[in-house]
Amino acid sequence: MTNAPEIDKSLQNTMAEVSRRDFLRGSASLALLTSAGAAGCRKRESANRLVKLGFVSPRTGSLAAFSEADPFVLAGIRKALAGGLIISGNTHPVEIIEKDSRSDPNRAAEVASDLIKTDRVDMMLTANTPETVNPVSDQAEINGVPCISTDAPWQPYFFGRGGKAEQGFDWTYHFFWGTEDLAAVYTNMWASLPTNKVVGALWGNDNDGNSFSDPRQGFPPILAAKGFKLIDLGRFQPGTNDFSAQISAFKSARVEILTGVLSPPAFATFWSQAAQQGFRPKIATMAKALLFPAAVESLGDRADKLSTEVWWSPNHPFRSGVTGQTAFEFCAEYEKQTGKQWAQPIGFKHALFGVAIDVLKRTKNIDSPQAIRDAIVATKYNSIVGPVSWSGIPVKNVCKTPLVGGQWVSGNKPHYNLLVVNDEGEKEIPTQAKMQPLAFAGD
Repeated sequence: MTNAPEIDKSLQNTMAEVSRRDFLRGSASLALLTSAGAAGCRKRESANRLVKLGFVSPRTGSLAAFSEADPFVLAGIRKALAGGLIISGNTHPVEIIEKDSRSDPNRAAEVASDLIKTDRVDMMLTANTPETVNPVSDQAEINGVPCISTDAPWQPYFFGRGGKAEQGFDWTYHFFWGTEDLAAVYTNMWASLPTNKVVGALWGNDNDGNSFSDPRQGFPPILAAKGFKLIDLGRFQPGTNDFSAQISAFKSARVEILTGVLSPPAFATFWSQAAQQGFRPKIATMAKALLFPAAVESLGDRADKLSTEVWWSPNHPFRSGVTGQTAFEFCAEYEKQTGKQWAQPIGFKHALFGVAIDVLKRTKNIDSPQAIRDAIVATKYNSIVGPVSWSGIPVKNVCKTPLVGGQWVSGNKPHYNLLVVNDEGEKEIPTQAKMQPLAFAGD
């Protein structure tokens, strides 16, 4: 009897231990069920969750003309996405979050970082010159976010970001033409007219200017190979407003062909000073400066027969993969809705979102950045600006698009029309007129 309390105490301890183990097992089972339930909830949310696209462009500042059509393009894309997008068998609503780079590379990087870290976008989209495209793409690359870009020659985009041809980038992909395409188009146009083949170049100290003037991959070796003599005084600083030295040198060298890459205001300044100082070349072919109808109109009568590259036009034989519209129909709708003349960037802006939609449709797991990136790599898409496919040529992250030559010709409505005058190498894009010398060349 004297051991009974000890036995009772031992029994109590044993029963307590059994109860504790049962409680722990029950708690673990409950936790497992709760976890499974939570995972199920996440899975159900993921199945129809909101997909976010970040978009950075220069809506304000010196590059704002490139984004003038953004409201029109985005309204059409949002209308097409109103019912959501089917991805891996599930319908997902899609949100496009816009950010303005204000034409400032630092600002472009800042808003891209905000889209990635705060808004947690699934894919980044960007366009309009290396000053916008490069910093946005860099932020996407650093943070492992799939990114598609356009509207910047591929060399400033790729090499300007430190790209290496044998390695490339992991997360960022681009479609546009390159410096070699531009040089080919320009020299083909120039060769169609009789000149002394002396070319004066205006290349500034920026991404575009440094790329175009590169002694190995830029214009100089291509011009030399085709028998053109280059007059290049070196890089001038952006913001330069006195081109007297260049004009004097061009006149002394008997330059009959003018080329370069300038912003519309910079070229307007140069062209005005050229008139004042009696510089009258037979041909003036400028990149960037002559893209926009308003910029050409501002030059007055001296705009007639200025020439430039044509990335895209109503004359291009391509259709939208989003709406089915032809290039002509798309431009006609833009002009009807806005009352403004079509401009080349609107086609590429629309194509950028068309490519993104195609990528999302083919993505096997929308919650995996790697799966989205893999869908980008596998792209074979017919866009309104032509086929888009990253095949590794010329480099892993770049797809080239067609380029032809055009000339601004005076007319009644609108005052100047951009007509395709040379399609060598891109015969699917028909010409509309023959290349002519500048109207004042014989003055």
